[in-house]
Amino acid sequence: MKTCLKSFPLFLLLWPFSLFAADEIEIPYTKYVLDNGLTLIVHEDHKAPVVAVNVWYHVGSKDEKAGKTGFAHLFEHLMFNGSEHFNDDFFKALDDFGATGTNGTTNFDRTNYFEVVPKNALDAVLWLESDRMGHMLGAVDQAKLDEQRGVVQNEKRQGENQPYGRAWITIFENTYPDGHPYDHSVIGSMDDLNAASLEDVQEWFRTYYGTANAVIAVAGDVEPEDVKARVEKYFGHIPAGPALVAPEAAPAPRGSETRFVMEDRVPQARIYKVWNVPPLTAADTDYLQLATHVLTDGKTSRLFQRLVYEEQVATDVSAFVLGRELGSLFFVIATAAPGQDLAKIERILDEEMARFLREGPDDDELARAKTAERAQFLRGIERIGGFGGKSDILASSEIYYGSPDGWKTWFDNMMNAEAGDLQSAAREWLDEGAFVLEVHPYPDYSTTPGEVDRSKGLPPVGEFPQGDFPAVQSATLDNGLTVLLAEREAVPLVEMTLLVDAGFAADPQDAPGTGSLTMAMLDEGTENRSALEISDELGRLGANITTGASLDTSEVSLQALRSRLEDSVELFADVVLNPSFPAEEFARQQKQQLAAIEREKAQPFSMALRVMPSLLYGEEHAYSSPMTGSGTTASVTAMTVDQLRDFHAAWFRPNNATLVVAGDVSMAELLPLVREQFGEWQRGEVPAKNLARVEPRAESVVYILDRPDAQQSIILAGHLMPPKNNPDEFAIAAMTDVYGGSFTSRINMNLREDKHWAYGAFGFTFDARGQRPFISYAPVQTDRTAESMREILEELQGISGKAPVTKAELAKVVSQSVLTLPGRWETNAAVLNDLATRVRFKLPENYWDTYADQVRELSLDGVRQAAGEYVHPGRLVWVVVGDRDVIEDEVRALGFGEIHFVDADGNPVEK
Repeated sequence: MKTCLKSFPLFLLLWPFSLFAADEIEIPYTKYVLDNGLTLIVHEDHKAPVVAVNVWYHVGSKDEKAGKTGFAHLFEHLMFNGSEHFNDDFFKALDDFGATGTNGTTNFDRTNYFEVVPKNALDAVLWLESDRMGHMLGAVDQAKLDEQRGVVQNEKRQGENQPYGRAWITIFENTYPDGHPYDHSVIGSMDDLNAASLEDVQEWFRTYYGTANAVIAVAGDVEPEDVKARVEKYFGHIPAGPALVAPEAAPAPRGSETRFVMEDRVPQARIYKVWNVPPLTAADTDYLQLATHVLTDGKTSRLFQRLVYEEQVATDVSAFVLGRELGSLFFVIATAAPGQDLAKIERILDEEMARFLREGPDDDELARAKTAERAQFLRGIERIGGFGGKSDILASSEIYYGSPDGWKTWFDNMMNAEAGDLQSAAREWLDEGAFVLEVHPYPDYSTTPGEVDRSKGLPPVGEFPQGDFPAVQSATLDNGLTVLLAEREAVPLVEMTLLVDAGFAADPQDAPGTGSLTMAMLDEGTENRSALEISDELGRLGANITTGASLDTSEVSLQALRSRLEDSVELFADVVLNPSFPAEEFARQQKQQLAAIEREKAQPFSMALRVMPSLLYGEEHAYSSPMTGSGTTASVTAMTVDQLRDFHAAWFRPNNATLVVAGDVSMAELLPLVREQFGEWQRGEVPAKNLARVEPRAESVVYILDRPDAQQSIILAGHLMPPKNNPDEFAIAAMTDVYGGSFTSRINMNLREDKHWAYGAFGFTFDARGQRPFISYAPVQTDRTAESMREILEELQGISGKAPVTKAELAKVVSQSVLTLPGRWETNAAVLNDLATRVRFKLPENYWDTYADQVRELSLDGVRQAAGEYVHPGRLVWVVVGDRDVIEDEVRALGFGEIHFVDADGNPVEK
């Protein structure tokens, strides 16, 4: 196959620039837009009886979805394997026409196909290009897909097998944040290529290969109107394709340097320094390209002269800009001379880069850079086809600038550039935030004779270490504030969390979301400090303060250096005790919480979590508000600063709080600090929460939340279980793990591994001080909604009696629970979290001390009995978020209970 990946061909990295103004050089053209949206650009050049055809599709690797990397390039290969009316290798036909310069390439932003042929073959080429644009899918079968998949994978292997080949993949995967369109290489990952299916091919073609997403540039011995007539003849019937959303420019400049070091089978060490810079259409990018000439073009360039010529520590050095539509990359690459140190090379690189930022180029350097660009551009436009040829420039200008003469923009930028422009652009984009990659030669390792008899299998692991929870010290202030300390001296850090017995459950019935908004406001200003002053002081102290809420508790946490503990605790106490709730910060936080509610109401899982509590607990229970804690649009919109002040005053009492501490501090050191800052905190009466017992419902019921056109249905099935602090908790936890608590749990192995209807399915308890939800959760493909509900019910029926927990399942759960303990409490944060869990759910003081023994002592009969007593398959609340038109009839046919329809706020919807 002659197609090849050209993610960064030299011309595309460097073009296009010139010394002279754009009006001194012209590439005349005629532009047409056909009725079906196809853009046609024609340039007349009668110096030879040939014609270039260059078809650009505005799609590249940036348009790939997660898990589909490499697909733009894979599809480019498929486009050469035949279409419905010429089901053969396209090169066979093109070779018969005497075609030259024939190829197809893919980069981050576009895919193109081009050829130069004698002018008498123009119709034949247009016929071929139109056949694969409009009549492709019928010719693509599994055999062709597998063939080209293998070709591309070998291309990937070949590229990465070259010296320094893996460096490019590493750079492309680490210069942009996850989720950015440029966060992966053009050729993609092996796993994603393996996963490409015929369905993917069809979706890609129908989405991106319509005429409205294409530009055809025809240059050569032709007449514009004649070409237009021919293109209309062959392409006019092809549909425009769907409307596409163009991603916005996102250079993603990096605020700090990051480094990678890799070993490869290379003869010399090499260093890459890469900066994220603006899109290729930005003037600064043009100036930065000129700067690359000053740095590395020719023996007198700054980096070459210093590294290669004078100090001779490098054998080569280069700089270039990889221009891209959303954001470009500025590269400097230096290869160490044998025996030379990369650290020294980098030091010189940094010195010269700093000098360039400080001084900019001189007049002679700038003139040479412009001359080099002018010469390269002129050499390119001597040709009508190929990279840098006139058809290429016209098509690319249309794609990137929206006009065939868009090249004049950068042409003039080059011509008019002054030394200060280059210096300013470099200071703006190259001052910090480089991605640095060191590639070192792979050492020559050797092996020793093997002495292990592997036929005996795994060696015995011996006795496992005991996981011991740190000793906990306790004290109580006169005002009722309880202090718990787990002293740990490993690092000079201290972490603490103030747990207030409030949380979402403390929200007024008519104002859900109050607790969350109150906690969000605590660090937005106090009577002594503004929000910005709090932030600045935290920075000076090297401390962090976070606030938040859960179902049962409201929490303020501090991470502090031991050496700055006194000042950190003072700031911590100010945030806890003296919030000022400034009006302007309240307005901002209120808007953010309202926006969060709208996001929840648009996301299937959070939609269900918002609705389910009131269905399980009823309207008056403290747990009946949305499980997310954000409240409702109406309640948050109507909320006032006074309500937050009232919430804080009512619940933030020392006799209603526990300060949990872990880290390098003794109780003798800690208590005086706590007394000084919290000793005057006044105790008082605290409101009661309605955690009254809810009786189990008599029968199951189904609620459907309509989400039109949903590709998946989100299924939740739940009922209430005893609080976390109950005599059978360890048996309940073991049963839950077997049912749905891990990858190998019953429900996940059923719906994911066996049926392939879900990416993951789980069962869990939402821990609480009162009765808590036991929930089965499965996002499944829409057409398997009812069948998945049936499988969930059968699994619940099984775990509760028909197929009880087995001896092997229990042994696995016990092993996983106990053997992970030695590593569980490695950090202060982990210890603090588990100590807070003990407080939050009022667990016994020796809960973690006896945890391992209680798990080991679980009996199979006890776990089975707990499952039979506490799992109620016939008393479920089903909440299904999906496309009602598709799922309703089949769900109704299940007969799982009365069906109701509600919106994202839980309000009834008419049938």
